[in-house]
Parts: sequence; structure tokens; C-alpha cells
Amino acid sequence: MNLDFSDDQKLLQSEARKFLEKEQSLQKSRHVLDHQQALDTDLWQQILAMGWTGIRIPEEYDGLGLGHLELCVVAEELGRSLAPVPYSSSVYLFTEAIIKFASDEIKQDLLPKLVSGECVGTVAITEQLLAPTKHNINTKVSNNSVSGTKIAVPDAGIATHAIVICNGVNGIDLRLVELTDRCNIQKQDTIDDSRGHFSIDFNNAESQLVGGDGDGWELLQNLLDQAAVMFSFEQIGGAQAALDMATSYAQQRFAFGRAIGSYQAIKHKLADMYIKLTLAKSNSYYAAWALSTDSVELNVAAATTRVSATQAFNYCAQENIQTHGGNGFTWEYDCHLFYRRAKLLSLNVGSLATWKEKLILGLEKTQTANVKQGV
Repeated sequence: MNLDFSDDQKLLQSEARKFLEKEQSLQKSRHVLDHQQALDTDLWQQILAMGWTGIRIPEEYDGLGLGHLELCVVAEELGRSLAPVPYSSSVYLFTEAIIKFASDEIKQDLLPKLVSGECVGTVAITEQLLAPTKHNINTKVSNNSVSGTKIAVPDAGIATHAIVICNGVNGIDLRLVELTDRCNIQKQDTIDDSRGHFSIDFNNAESQLVGGDGDGWELLQNLLDQAAVMFSFEQIGGAQAALDMATSYAQQRFAFGRAIGSYQAIKHKLADMYIKLTLAKSNSYYAAWALSTDSVELNVAAATTRVSATQAFNYCAQENIQTHGGNGFTWEYDCHLFYRRAKLLSLNVGSLATWKEKLILGLEKTQTANVKQGV
């Protein structure tokens, strides 16, 4: 594997960074948190105008028709700026599900609306505090009507549609549901309310099948592997911003007549942050290569990058607070914004423990295949 982004992709990343800095995305995230808003509407409209919601959508549906690598570089900048918009749930998850699994009729209806922002999507998976499995999905579909309760659904208060994981006649299904009055949506408190999460009670809500009948669980795992790569780029973007913030503070803050960055304890702290981030970047690039080439290694690559990016962002956000000393624990400094987002992203597509288990199973499967092939 030898992956580097092209000049065009690097230019897209540079322009995305300039745009988000100009729009003061970090300050808008604080404003959304302070005022308990669902999102920053102005920033979301600007992102729609930039065409970022259509990066992966084919041109025939008014999208840009680009690839996963372009989505990766934009995700990194959204993570760096803690953008308070429903991009991850609508683009990494919902849009990808429609592109990969939906019928032509559904694509023709929804994909142009996802580009324009008329439609915002999410994916409803979790029903209880335990990790979802094939055997603990209680939401049911009968006669194309969905009933049951989902919790911790990202951006459901903004979304117009949801892909819902249901227990069908022939197994687990993916069902497309329009969030109408047959869906009771309630806000749930989380550590980072700049990315809102909600519960949804489905009361015989009309639905359409997405993908094969009974194939929902396998399709979901494929979707989560893809999304894990995008989330890892968000996480390394956030981790880099936390490291930059800590480094800048260590250079400017003086104690006993010297910049605190000159003290060994702070040097080691920053070095440890850098090492964990560099490892996570390496794994993210590996996963981006696997995703862009449709490699059979994607499941292992996705789990690897998910684990390392989660650990890196959690560590960098935590040590950024520690580097700032007492100031790091105040509301006025931005340290807690990165800490909040790090903890939230560590759970969005499954916990760290879930992805560690996936990594172990993936490696065991690869090793078994290699033994059978005599490798």
C-alpha cells in the first residue's frame, strides 16, 4: 500500500480549511452548545452551497461524482473545526446507504434532495445500552410498517428521513422511513450537544426496503466499515487541532520565567500526543486506500483505523486540557469542546470495545485464510 492524496485532493482540503476558518466553525460550535441549538443553520447552508453533501453522489443526480478520498479530506477538516452540522450522519451513513443499496426509484427521488439539503438523513441502529447484534434488534417491520424505539440517533431532530435497522420476516432489514408524525422524536442529553442525538418511537411508520430482504445486518456492517474510515479522518482532524492548541499554549505560557514547553514534563506530553496521532494518521491512510480500491482488507483496515483514531483523539483532547493546567478546565477555553467531541465520536458507529473485537475477528479470519492458501 502506497497512498498519497493527489494535488487536486490536497487543494480541496486546503480550500475546505480556509472556508471553515473563515466561517469560524469552532466558534459556531461553541455558540450551538451555549444556546442548545440543533445545528448552525448558516454554516450548514454554506456547506450545501459548496456542494460537499454531493461529493459522492453521481453527477446524474446533481452530485459531484467524486470518490471516497475527496470525502476523507473534507471529513478531516470538519473534524479539525468541530463543525456543528449533520454532515456525518447524513453523508457518511445515510447517503452512502442510498448510493450502495437503494433501488433506482429511491435514488432518483432522494439523491438530488440530499445534494440540495431538502433531504437530511440519519441511520437508526441502537435500542439499548448494549452493543446492537443480530439477536437484540426488537424494532419490527410488518406490512411495510415499522414499530419500535431507537435511541441515540444522531441528528434525528434535523433529519427528514432515516434508514432503520429492523427485524423482518426473513431476518434483519434496512428500512427507509420518512420522519413524519408517526415518529415521535425526543432530544437526549449527551456530552456534546453540538451534535444532537435523539430517541425515535416508530408507530407503524411507512417504510421501503433498502437492499435485499433479510440482508440488512451484512449490509449494515459494510456501511459501518465505510463510515468508520470517514469518522477516523474526523478524529485525526480533531486530534491534530488539539495538539496544535496544546503546542501553541506551551510556547506562549510562561512559568518561573520560562515557556512551559521548555519543561521536560510538557515536552513528553506533547511528544506522546504526536506519536499517537501519527500512528492514527498512518492507519487512516491505509484504510482510505482500502476503501478507495474496494480492497478485501477493508474490514481489518476499518477496525484498525477506528481503534487508533479513537485512542488518538481521546488522548490528545485529554492531554490538551492537562497542558493548559487550570485554564483547561474552564468554559472559556476551547479545550472542553475537543474533549466533548472526542468522547462523542468514540461512540458514533460503535464503541472502542466493539471495534477491537471486530479487529481481532478480522485478523483471525485473515490468518485462517492465509493458512488454507499456504501463505
